Amino acid sequence: MAAYGDRADEYAEVLGSMSAVHAEDRALVEAWAEAIPGPLLDVGCGPGHWTAHLHRRGHPVTGIEPVPRFVALARAAAPGVDFRAATMESTGLPDGGVGGVLSWYSLVHHEPTEVPAALAEVHRILAPGGALLVGFFEGPTLESFDHAVTTAYRWPVERMVDVLQDARFTVDVVHRRSDLGARPHAALIAHRS
Repeated sequence: MAAYGDRADEYAEVLGSMSAVHAEDRALVEAWAEAIPGPLLDVGCGPGHWTAHLHRRGHPVTGIEPVPRFVALARAAAPGVDFRAATMESTGLPDGGVGGVLSWYSLVHHEPTEVPAALAEVHRILAPGGALLVGFFEGPTLESFDHAVTTAYRWPVERMVDVLQDARFTVDVVHRRSDLGARPHAALIAHRS
């Protein structure tokens, strides 16, 4: 994640606000959060714009991020919000203490073989029946590509569904979005089985 540390300020300036978020994505995440009866966790929160947005909407929410510069930027932009340095694989949170986990493009830089460990930690911290929302780049095959910052992966929706099911999640919603001239996007909403 050193690549993100080197470009954190640039990333925050270009993509670190809700004005940079697609309207469909915003509506999807807001509706998901409204249905969660408990605290939320935004994993890989980057500069913290989603975390701060959910906080402003009245949700108890914590943002975790492994890149120290992102944590500093998030704390400066939203001083009343709980931001912590942690990883998706090691959140430091107790078993079953979270109602919902937002993983908005936080798995796209994981090697595919590392995704099950991250999902196992999410399963551990979610309350029974707790919800997970995963946003990712969609593609016809599981493959890496040169992302603007560091290597990322496209996932076929069916492969991501399989990985979630293997991690003891039940997928409830599949959402796809494809904009002219942009990479196809997908989001899955699942609950802890």
